[in-house]
Amino acid sequence: MRMARRMGLLACCALVSLASAALATGRENNDHQGSAGGQATPQPAGPAAADASYTIGVDDVLDISVWKEPDVSRSVPVRPDGKISLPLINDVQAAGLTPADLAAEITGRLKKFLNDPQVTVIVTQINSRRVYVVGGVVRAGAYPLLPGMTVLQAISSAGGFTVYADTKAIRVVRIVDGKQTELPFDYHAVLKGAKSSENILLLPGDTIVVPD
Repeated sequence: MRMARRMGLLACCALVSLASAALATGRENNDHQGSAGGQATPQPAGPAAADASYTIGVDDVLDISVWKEPDVSRSVPVRPDGKISLPLINDVQAAGLTPADLAAEITGRLKKFLNDPQVTVIVTQINSRRVYVVGGVVRAGAYPLLPGMTVLQAISSAGGFTVYADTKAIRVVRIVDGKQTELPFDYHAVLKGAKSSENILLLPGDTIVVPD
């Protein structure tokens, strides 16, 4: 009997050891797959929100959140006249204000209808600050103007040059005080680092022309 009990205990211990080893192996395999990155599914990136100093412009999309007031909260585009429309207070000037300034304006006007309104304004789509890339690029069109964006970066966003692009005659068309000016861009010199200072910083509304 003693021998049978002893054998039974040994068998149980062996089973527990095998189960523990299997679990450990499974964890190691999972960790290896995660670190390799080959099997991981990338998470979608959320919309880039503007910083606190950003000035709202026409065509931007704003998320207006009024705490505990879902009927007033909503996502709204800034109209061509620079205004947005909200329940209770109708039209509100948005273009030219920062998100904090607009939140303060909405708060002040809502106080006539709500008790202690708490308003948050987030710019969810920046559409008012754009640059344009036309001509001999893969994807000609309008692109969001990111902070510190240069001509090279904009061309890269447009997919680079086509086979027939004339990279020696690139220019940036800019409107200054209502007048059109053209800034030549020496692509090859900038690319080699010889004229890195001439990698023009873009302004809203700039058009990069790549002849083809």
